[in-house]
Amino acid sequence: MDVFNMCSEINDCFENQKESQGREQLIKMLDYLKQADLPYTPLVNRMIRRSGLYPYLKTESATWEDRCVYDAFKVDIGLDKPITLHREQSSVLKKLIDGKDLAISAPTSFGKSFIIDAFIAIKQPKNVMIIVPTLALTDETRRRLQRKFSREYKIITTSDVAMGDKNIFVFPQERAIHYANSIQQLDLLVIDEFYKASVAFDKERSPALLRAMLRLSAIAKQRYFLAPNVSSLKTGLFTKGMEFTSIDFNTVFLEKHELFQEMKIKKSSTKGDEKLKGSFLVDLLKKADGKTLVYAGSYPNIANIATLLIKKLERKNCDLLNHFSKWLAIHYGENWDLTNLVKLGVGIHNGQIHRSLSQIQIKLFGEVIEGLNVMVSTSSIIEGVNTSAENIVLWSNKNGNPKINDFTYRNIIGRGGRMFQHFVGKIYILEEPPVASNIELELLVPDAILGNVDEKQYAQDLTQEQVESIIAYKMEMRQLLGVSNIEELYNSNALQTSDSNFIRDMARDISKKPNDWNGLLHLNSDTPEEWERLLYKLIQLRSVAWGFKDSQVVAFVKVISHNWKKTIPEMLKDLKGNDISLDDFFKLERVVTNNFAPLLNDLTFVHRKVVKSDVDVSPFIAKISCAFLPPVVFKLEEYGLPRMISKKIHRARLIDFTNSDLTLHTCIDWFINTGVEKIKNAVPDFDSFDLYVLDHFFEGIQVAVSNNEENC
Repeated sequence: MDVFNMCSEINDCFENQKESQGREQLIKMLDYLKQADLPYTPLVNRMIRRSGLYPYLKTESATWEDRCVYDAFKVDIGLDKPITLHREQSSVLKKLIDGKDLAISAPTSFGKSFIIDAFIAIKQPKNVMIIVPTLALTDETRRRLQRKFSREYKIITTSDVAMGDKNIFVFPQERAIHYANSIQQLDLLVIDEFYKASVAFDKERSPALLRAMLRLSAIAKQRYFLAPNVSSLKTGLFTKGMEFTSIDFNTVFLEKHELFQEMKIKKSSTKGDEKLKGSFLVDLLKKADGKTLVYAGSYPNIANIATLLIKKLERKNCDLLNHFSKWLAIHYGENWDLTNLVKLGVGIHNGQIHRSLSQIQIKLFGEVIEGLNVMVSTSSIIEGVNTSAENIVLWSNKNGNPKINDFTYRNIIGRGGRMFQHFVGKIYILEEPPVASNIELELLVPDAILGNVDEKQYAQDLTQEQVESIIAYKMEMRQLLGVSNIEELYNSNALQTSDSNFIRDMARDISKKPNDWNGLLHLNSDTPEEWERLLYKLIQLRSVAWGFKDSQVVAFVKVISHNWKKTIPEMLKDLKGNDISLDDFFKLERVVTNNFAPLLNDLTFVHRKVVKSDVDVSPFIAKISCAFLPPVVFKLEEYGLPRMISKKIHRARLIDFTNSDLTLHTCIDWFINTGVEKIKNAVPDFDSFDLYVLDHFFEGIQVAVSNNEENC
């Protein structure tokens, strides 16, 4: 490549108002210089400056003018030294500093989170809330903020923690709602991936997110909503007064390889599409340099890919992964796909497996020398964590059963490449992608949350039909529950379900057949057999299917009541007659904690109001919401500490996790004050992988020395 001629072509693009094309050519040139280990010339730096990608400037070979620009765009983001933002980051930050409410659509590689960090470092707000779509992102965001701001701020991720003088709340939408009553005012409300508030993009989560946005926007001085790939935003109740900007500013180049076209040519000589696709995948993984994300699209596809890779890939000679495999065999089962895959350098990421296990794999995926080279995933990898890879493989063009749309497709391939690591992300497409389209986002008020809406306050944003529905709904609920103020009832956040229609239907059922719910106190029994009748009755109330037979859910609840005393392989043995696999175990644990516990909470609340009862089954609700683990142990899994390691620490009598007075933050303080080395030396049955995980856990809780080489 002739660098001078290339710079000339790039400059021509900028002169002819083809900035996006010029920036892509520039990024490809920078990749060439990196691969060839060539220095930047002053001319290269000048093109970088013109593109707006200021962090890429090499000051040692830049002119004084370019060095001035590099320094001028430096900002404090909570590290020991400031970092340089690119042009568009700086533009967004300036608007935030000026107090504007912003809804921003920008590419995955844009670096949106650094703008939040810069705002906190510069403005020093008292209270900031960041709502993220998943618990995995909660911990990832917490870890980032912990090492930057924990000296000044209390970083809160669970709804049972008291506020400090200055706070940064990092919550999924459900927890944000439950904490709302504790906060008088927010200086900044951040909604990450705010497109999920649209029913069109996330039918399951949108009611809770919309409810949180409505409640918290009322106490927020300023709002900052983030999303990728949105072309336009219709102004409505949830985005009123916000300035929307769709930014086309990639910091990496995506090099697409449409292998499905080659597969069409070869199909005639090969039996079966899946077999041919598998051959292409194996060949890709054997030749690929760097890390590779494989978008599988569904749980069955992950299983099929796992079977294929176990047969076709060679085992890596890596002690760390071998230790991980042995650890998985002991704690989860030697025949589990992941147990065998990690020996090949392959991990699995989905929304079901234990959160600590997902975090461990992401940590291993980030290891440069040792660690996982491949991650096979459902859509959880694009919405659950902020990770990227040099190579992205689109194995399937579906998300479960339906085909992915262009929005999701761009979200997936947007994980390719990363600033300073991979200028070029290589995208390998094994199934035909969707047709490109512009995404117009509109956040409407769904019927499911009408019971949470004040028809007088928001009259101008509602249709006449919606206003009438709200009035009728509240009138009926006042009669059913015997309360005068329905608004106060919902604002108290005693109800965990965001679907107000489901709450009404539940109240109707209890009102008509109150005797069917006699005996709720049996749930407080220490004998699981006494729970059966009510468990079956509760399951029949659910508003959506959970994907399991009622008998499987009941059997699982009874067996998991021994979660603190038994290992997972032991509990799976107890469940053998119920056709429950390890993957089912993960799914059922999520169902029990995320769906069953809130359902029971709302049922007992409505039951008390309708039948004027004082029945209290909160002890059982507390147990089931933590999968029958000690509450602190369950919460520590979100911080990256598996229950297996907590059990070993507990058995060594270092700390009593069953102590009812123990809170998450007092427990974290104990870990910090005790120190990782003392804990390692005091627990005799730690194995080498336990020690690796413990180090990772400590990295996420300590106020660490700032890493000034962090990329933006």
